[in-house]
Amino acid sequence: MTALALALTSAGSLALAAEPPGKANPNSVVPHGAENASSGAPASWNPPIHDDAIHQYSAINRLEYGTGNAPDSYQWEGSGWVGGDINRFWWKTEGEGATAGGSPDSTSFEADYGRAITPFWNALIGARYDLYPGKDRAFGMLKLQGLTPLYLDTELSFYVSQDGVPSFRGEFQYEPLITQRLRLAPRVEINIGARDARYGLGGGLQNTQLGLRLKYQVRREFVPYIGVRWNKTYGDTRRITEAEGQRSSSTAFVVGLSAWY
Repeated sequence: MTALALALTSAGSLALAAEPPGKANPNSVVPHGAENASSGAPASWNPPIHDDAIHQYSAINRLEYGTGNAPDSYQWEGSGWVGGDINRFWWKTEGEGATAGGSPDSTSFEADYGRAITPFWNALIGARYDLYPGKDRAFGMLKLQGLTPLYLDTELSFYVSQDGVPSFRGEFQYEPLITQRLRLAPRVEINIGARDARYGLGGGLQNTQLGLRLKYQVRREFVPYIGVRWNKTYGDTRRITEAEGQRSSSTAFVVGLSAWY
């Protein structure tokens, strides 16, 4: 090796040794020249694109038929939003009824303003309106929804009815993959509230719904499933339900689908 090559090698080794391990010299990666005063980027770069476009998302979370030790029934739940990355208008509807005919036993509509508070969580404020045969009621609502670190889809809703009766609903769903298309989806819904005898509700833990659904992804946007769900009432709510001649618990095998667009 020539003297010149040795000198260059030694100089390069000294330069590398002067930098902290694993870090590049900023002068080697930051372009030289004029900078954009607002962003600090080189003046020759194009200005940043601000993504303030309006988007929308709609989903049928559950649309199912159930049969078991109670009258055959149907249930639905749909939700969606319109807006940007931070601020959105949210909507949700759900309900159920007997397949024998007549109007649904209950129908619920929600309309909310939501704001993203972290990349995975949204805070919502709005209103809910429930329709029952012969009697309706309205609620003010606060909601927190998002994904926990273990990808548990969580929805925590706090309501106050038009009569000033408070209540809480927690909904939790998890969808671990069995294969790339097949997944098992356990779901838990818990309802707690103050006594409201007009609507057949006692104080404390009122009812729960547990579900276990086996889903097959035909396409990302279309997922049929089969499964089972359990409904159960508790405490004063159970006593009111039984006094009205209804079951305090039921089991149903279900077939249904979920979809989005």
